[in-house]
Amino acid sequence: MNKHTMNNKYKTQAEKYEYISKQHGGYYRHNFTDHAYLYNLYFPPKEVFTHLKDNIQDIVLNYPMAQDALAGLIGQLIKQPTERIIVGNGASEIIKILSGHLSKKIIVPVPSFNEYVNAAPEGHAVEFPLEFPSFHLNIDKFATAAIKTGADIAIVITPNNPTSMLVPKADLIRLAQKLDRHNCMLIIDESFLDFAENKEQISMEKDVDKYPNVAVIKSMSKAYGICGLRIGYMLTANLEFAAKVRNGIHIWNINGFAEEFLQILPRYKQEFEDSCEKVKSDRDMFYEKLCAIEGMTVFKPDANYVFCRLPDTALSGPEITKRLFIEHNIYIKDSVGKTQPDASRYVRIASRTNKENSKLIEALKDVMYLKYE
Repeated sequence: MNKHTMNNKYKTQAEKYEYISKQHGGYYRHNFTDHAYLYNLYFPPKEVFTHLKDNIQDIVLNYPMAQDALAGLIGQLIKQPTERIIVGNGASEIIKILSGHLSKKIIVPVPSFNEYVNAAPEGHAVEFPLEFPSFHLNIDKFATAAIKTGADIAIVITPNNPTSMLVPKADLIRLAQKLDRHNCMLIIDESFLDFAENKEQISMEKDVDKYPNVAVIKSMSKAYGICGLRIGYMLTANLEFAAKVRNGIHIWNINGFAEEFLQILPRYKQEFEDSCEKVKSDRDMFYEKLCAIEGMTVFKPDANYVFCRLPDTALSGPEITKRLFIEHNIYIKDSVGKTQPDASRYVRIASRTNKENSKLIEALKDVMYLKYE
């Protein structure tokens, strides 16, 4: 039995699946291969964990830093002034403030990360469908819809989750300019951008001073492999908007372990860059293997996960997801619950190590079709 496994109520693998499919984390306690959650398996290095262990007494016994000092640590990392940065207990805390409290009307291209819509009060979120079947974002149609619905906040996730596709920087700039004339903030979620090619050139972080209606959100959990530490931030040169978001955050929203991680992170810049290159290399090989499955439509990924349309003759996404777990102890995400056409025909699969990815490919082939004796 895995040392982290809890004394759970499930007795069979099918019961375990029903339990896990309703959870939002804590997966490491249940001894299965997680191709559902999206994080960097190659960072942080062991030295980071050793440092945290060596300093655990001070970290646990003392109050952590408050917002301004934390923003300064992020500022050093991304070379931006402190006053432009808000540090969240994960990006989800900032999303809750934006969608749940600040926005009168938020517009989000879908399918997308559900939390932007889920965090909004009923009737305050507009879902804008991506082009089908390409899942590309039509900037002009999106801007028109944002203006027509009176949205004061528009969201673009790039690379998008679940599609893993990037929105070109030129499109984002054009969108920002269109929305600026209508007092609409453009929130660009770059949580997965570290896994895209030429990330320095396609990020909007260095350009926020040119576009006062732009804010960039970054969940550090994904790229830095620290889901349990809960760190995210928002960056904007619009100091009035920054102050509104900051006012929604309580004084000690980040714990001491997360703070200590931010203190030492600049020492590991090269290790971080190397880890992202390794993730990309694994993902690219994984993409090629998925493309080789007959009848599978595989969308070229810019993040560390791959979005697929299952062959028309294969079982549905939920059926395949369940069989993968029950028969092979591997967990992926189907798209049921996402706002999109034919949701049951799509799955999102996180890339892990080459060995694990190869095992997933073989398991997927094994469960995609009903077996006849």
